[in-house]
Amino acid sequence: MLFNSFHFLIFFVIVTSLYFAVPYNKRWLLLLISSCYFYMAFVPIYILILGFTIVIDYFAGIYIENAEGRRRKLFLIFSLIANIGVLAVFKYYNFLNHNFSFLLHGFGLTNPILYLSILLPIGLSFHTFQAMSYTIEVYRGNQKAERHFGIYSLYVMFYPQLVAGPIERPQNLLHQFREKHDFDYDRVTSGLRLMAWGLFKKVVIADRLAIVVDSVYNNPQQHNSLSLVIATVFFSFQIFCDFSGYSDMAIGAARIMGFKLMTNFNKPYQSKSIHEFWKRWHISLSSWFKDYLYISIGGNRVTIPRWYLNLFIVFLISGLWHGANWTFVIWGALHGFYLVFSLITKDFRKKINKMFFLDKILFLPALTTFGLVAFAWIFFRADNVYTAIYISKHIFTGIPEIINKLVAHQSVFEYVGVEKSDLVLSVLLILFLEIVHYVQSKKSISEILTQQPTYIRWAVYYGLVLAIVFWGVYENRQFIYFQF
Repeated sequence: MLFNSFHFLIFFVIVTSLYFAVPYNKRWLLLLISSCYFYMAFVPIYILILGFTIVIDYFAGIYIENAEGRRRKLFLIFSLIANIGVLAVFKYYNFLNHNFSFLLHGFGLTNPILYLSILLPIGLSFHTFQAMSYTIEVYRGNQKAERHFGIYSLYVMFYPQLVAGPIERPQNLLHQFREKHDFDYDRVTSGLRLMAWGLFKKVVIADRLAIVVDSVYNNPQQHNSLSLVIATVFFSFQIFCDFSGYSDMAIGAARIMGFKLMTNFNKPYQSKSIHEFWKRWHISLSSWFKDYLYISIGGNRVTIPRWYLNLFIVFLISGLWHGANWTFVIWGALHGFYLVFSLITKDFRKKINKMFFLDKILFLPALTTFGLVAFAWIFFRADNVYTAIYISKHIFTGIPEIINKLVAHQSVFEYVGVEKSDLVLSVLLILFLEIVHYVQSKKSISEILTQQPTYIRWAVYYGLVLAIVFWGVYENRQFIYFQF
């Protein structure tokens, strides 16, 4: 059930209305049943997989809390193996098997292991990581084991953030299912505004940019450097609007019912460094890796070379988390390289910037960071490594030809999947998005709206709705991060 579908609209209205109508002590049951229905709307049988890990982790949490010494760690390991095992089978089995076949082929051997014809369950990586955070926190003594099986199941299956996050921690979310949330007009309108803004980012900006991105990236050999640059920049904003749009709708839907989910994005393309970018982009995942992987392998409490290696390992695994494809691994490796390289050259770059007065160009750090992030997105979006290498090579080598054509007053624009008027609209939408982000960096848009007269607020609301209706692209495009 996609957030940008009529099916979800009906589902959301019914579930939210019932939530405030049913007795307080039955709300958890309503949400659990609704979340099961929401998940089964994709592939019904896969709810059994979710149920398997829920049962394992529920009992593991209790056993971990009651056990002492090595037995506590054994119960944790059992839980982690169960979760990672499910993820490995459904997401990585064929990928590993394919690479094993390639390795054997180099020795003239045939791989006897069969491939599996299975679909990846929607959002498997997200709810697996959320479940793992629970048992880890119980093991660390930061969270009491949940004795109510229904409440724990709801923690893993809460429909707003079930398939694409934010990846919550038990300390933040579990206790909220026991709290009574009364209907609050201001909170409800705030949640609806956020959902509308998220839907606008998805269907008006992301899905419109996707037309150009798909056209160019599906046939890169038919396009020149300018088209490749446009498509790469467009994808940078497409994936942001697509994923942050989902997060906004998830956070907004939860907020309406009184639940507070963590912020997942914070104007990432305003970042002035790769380190800052990862504090602003997919915050729930980057903080998860920091809390449960980076710190566990030593973090920065080691020698400097080992520290650099730890950072690189985290980004490699982050890339693999995103997908069972070498393109994602390379994408993660690029970000790991960016971060380590920036640390190694920090003092040198400061001297160069000061020597050539580059530190006086205020927009340069953000522009450089965006360029590096956009280049890495090539590998994230490309279907395979060959295509990614072709694009990353020709996006630069064709620039001299573009310049020569401009000098000769020749046309450099090629058809990229949309008419020029739609291309201009896409650029204007990106500019509008960044203007909104600039205003938000000064003051909350929501706060600004609440301070305005009623007729201005409603004019903005109607304008947003009309933009969604008339400018939205309605092709039931799945959210990009649903595949993870």
